[in-house]
Amino acid sequence: MVKFIDMKAYQSNANPLAGTSGTEIRKKAEVIMRTERARTKRQPYVRSKYFSNSKVFIQPFWQHAWDKSWRDRARRLRYLPCALELIRHSQLAPETRQSTENRDELLHRFAGKTPGGESFLVQIRENKKTDRKDFMSVFPGS
Repeated sequence: MVKFIDMKAYQSNANPLAGTSGTEIRKKAEVIMRTERARTKRQPYVRSKYFSNSKVFIQPFWQHAWDKSWRDRARRLRYLPCALELIRHSQLAPETRQSTENRDELLHRFAGKTPGGESFLVQIRENKKTDRKDFMSVFPGS
């Protein structure tokens, strides 16, 4: 497994969401998700340069975030604008490995840095059979 230190990180121009409480961060994240959902009549997605402009669906992230505790959810939602920018513009190779739970899935982990120098990781799940890509998670890097 490649350590985060060894990976090249995408330098994001988007700042993490500011806020002192989980509700402040959640409201700002909901505005971002609402604008992404408004771009399409079906499932919200972001086009990724790394995956040759193919769609990366973002709804699974929202569902994944709500499965977490409120503190962990706020910690992850804080990096949502940085993660969406990374997915759209990054052409750096991620750490890729096969899922341990499902042999038909690949997990791609991209590294990024905020303008303030904080590191974060973005995880995308790819189904090998259908070629569907889902934005699964974003969290602070170590």
